[in-house]
Parts: sequence; C-alpha cells; structure tokens
Amino acid sequence: MQLNIPTLLTLFRIILIPFFVVAFYLPEQYLWAPFVCALIFVVAAITDWFDGFLARRWKQTTRFGAFLDPVADKVMVATALVLVTEYYHVWWVTLPAATMIAREIIISALREWMAEIGKRSSVAVSWIGKVKTSAQMLSLVALLWRPNPIIEILGFILLYIAAILTFWSMFQYLKASRADLLGS
Repeated sequence: MQLNIPTLLTLFRIILIPFFVVAFYLPEQYLWAPFVCALIFVVAAITDWFDGFLARRWKQTTRFGAFLDPVADKVMVATALVLVTEYYHVWWVTLPAATMIAREIIISALREWMAEIGKRSSVAVSWIGKVKTSAQMLSLVALLWRPNPIIEILGFILLYIAAILTFWSMFQYLKASRADLLGS
C-alpha cells in the first residue's frame, strides 16, 4: 500500500472523528466548544473535497484511497447526524437523520452489489446526490455550531431539504438498478 497526500488526507479525516466527538461533548461552560466541533466538521468536509481533487489532479488514485474515502465520509456524516439527533432529542430531527443514515447504508450496499455484477456505473453519483450532500453538510455545520436561532432554523430547513433530496436520489439509484435488482 502506497500512502500519498490524498490518502493521508482521508486518514486525517478519520483521525478527526474522535476529536470531533470530544469537542461536541465538552461541558457547556466552554462556550467555544460548539464552534470548534463545527470547525472540525468543516475541516473534514474540506479535506474530503481536497483529497479527491488532488488524487485526480496528480493521478494518485489508489484502490485503498477509493475504498477509504467514502468510508471516511459516511462515518463522519453519520457521527454528525447521531450527535445532532442526541442534542435536539426530538422526533422531527431524528427522523430525517435516520433516513439519511439508512439511505447511505442502502446505496452503499446497492453500489457494492452492482459492482459485483459489473454494473457499478449505473449507480454513479448524480447531481442530486451532490446537492443533497451540500445541503446536508451546511445543515450539519449550522446544527453543530448553533450560534443563534436564525442559523439553527436555517440548519433545520437545510436538514429537511437534504432529507427530501435523500429520498429523491435514493429512488433514482434504485430505479436505475431496478432491472438488475428485480431480474431473476
């Protein structure tokens, strides 16, 4: 296994997860803790974009990096969704968060299965998935930071936009693979 800068950035993102969780659970007297928690999440999101950009630009894509990158993304986002759900502790935050986590599991399994039958390209990332991810990331930053009620409300709105796009993109992926899934 050859480690390159894009792969090291992905590993860095995984290393950030425990620090992210610790920052979230710092006592309330540390008024800066929500900002630091959100900042760690933003740094992780930036490294996610940057590692892919560098891997393509420098032609340093590796099998290990291709495997690890989506794992790091999904673990970081799922962790953030769980933390936000715990903080608010209400059904109307838990429901979209659980939906997004379930979608990631379903689509990951679908992509793995489609790759196994040689049809991975039919479930490639779509523009809806990219918009969903953007809304989801902005929502999570707002709901982790919580600097004022307006940002929180914006975070809730973006959370629901992301949840709607989650369903839309999931159904698109399922529709694209319908013949393979339902065929005998």
